[in-house]
Amino acid sequence: MAATQVLAGFHAVTSRLRHAPGTIRDVYVDAQRRDARMQALIDHARQAGRPVHPVDAERLAGLARGTRHQGVVALAEPIKLAADLDEVLDGVQGAPLLLILDGITDPHNLGACLRTADAAGVHAVIAPRDRAVGINSTVQRVACGAADTVPYLTVTNLARTMRSLKERGIWLVGTDDQAPRTIHEVDATLPMAWVMGAEGEGMRRLTRETCDLLAAIPMHGSVESLNVSVASAVCLYEAVRQRRR
Repeated sequence: MAATQVLAGFHAVTSRLRHAPGTIRDVYVDAQRRDARMQALIDHARQAGRPVHPVDAERLAGLARGTRHQGVVALAEPIKLAADLDEVLDGVQGAPLLLILDGITDPHNLGACLRTADAAGVHAVIAPRDRAVGINSTVQRVACGAADTVPYLTVTNLARTMRSLKERGIWLVGTDDQAPRTIHEVDATLPMAWVMGAEGEGMRRLTRETCDLLAAIPMHGSVESLNVSVASAVCLYEAVRQRRR
């Protein structure tokens, strides 16, 4: 039997109903909620032919497995995305845009990064298998559906993967507060990957050394750094800005 994925919260469930309703097996809703937002979701699920089950709060909490669910949980089949980098890159038309996350273990940060990556048109998000969080229900909820659309690839050896990207002509740009140039001086129209480290720790030494260059996000206030999901958004949208000129 195929693995079951838990989708918790309005954003995650609504996004799946919109993009891949056939993968949803069952939708469970809070039997006590009768507001317009809940009714709209129920109508959407029934129009898509998905079974809807009103249940009590205890059953919902058990299904959500500790994730904040807002009164709605769906059980679904995982959506199959690209399985490896070669599959991703072979299907890209134009200059690839990738996001590499080194040491991002907080599911809220990963979910926010995936959401931004989807919005910016990123072709894949890459992370080291031993220093990354997987796609769990919290990531699904925070990503608001982006975990179903952006390939998230975890690799055994990040530095080796980065070197293979360089062999394929992908420019690797790491972010560093002390870098001599800013992200606005980077030619983000080239095939490239932004490389982000964990907040506070930054990139690991080998990850840093494997980058082609380092660039800083200009900081004009009193704070020293940005949350990794915010920093990713700033960098990715610099690429979007340049590519739209």
